[in-house]
Amino acid sequence: MGEVLKAGRGLELRPLLLRDAPSLFALVEANRHRLRRWLPWPDANRSVVDSRAYILRVRALARLGAGHSYGLWWKGGLVGVAGFVWIDAANQSGAIGYWLGEAAEGQGLMTLAVAALARHGFRTLKLNRIEIRAGVRNRRSRAIPERLGFRHEGTLRQAERLADRWVDHAVYGLLASEWRTR
Repeated sequence: MGEVLKAGRGLELRPLLLRDAPSLFALVEANRHRLRRWLPWPDANRSVVDSRAYILRVRALARLGAGHSYGLWWKGGLVGVAGFVWIDAANQSGAIGYWLGEAAEGQGLMTLAVAALARHGFRTLKLNRIEIRAGVRNRRSRAIPERLGFRHEGTLRQAERLADRWVDHAVYGLLASEWRTR
């Protein structure tokens, strides 16, 4: 169910397996306060059972070709999750989403992971367009597509409800023709 993607500097992207649920839950638990600032789901992941349910959902999407989620493994441990949160095969497009545990931040790992995903998306999945959305005020998350040459295509106002506030999303896109010229 998906291949392992090598991202460099010892970082591997591996499809999540049910046996990863305890590690995934522990990582979410350790980073819950930080994650809920920019993501809607941390409070719904309250146990290893919830992490198992998430893994089952993303594996079902992968079987359908509608998404691919990977655990980010570095120095022997799970440090984050990244992948295609949706794939539209008919239009050869997909969207990448990601999050990283605080202990692994500042190492350039997510930039390596997203570059590996883009390469996989364009070369293997034959996508024509890849999109990334990030909260307008989430500078660290926005820096990743900017670093990788994605174009800022616009802003979606009040695109997501997070707890008691609305968050605008910056939308970035990269085309296969732009990736090939790099």
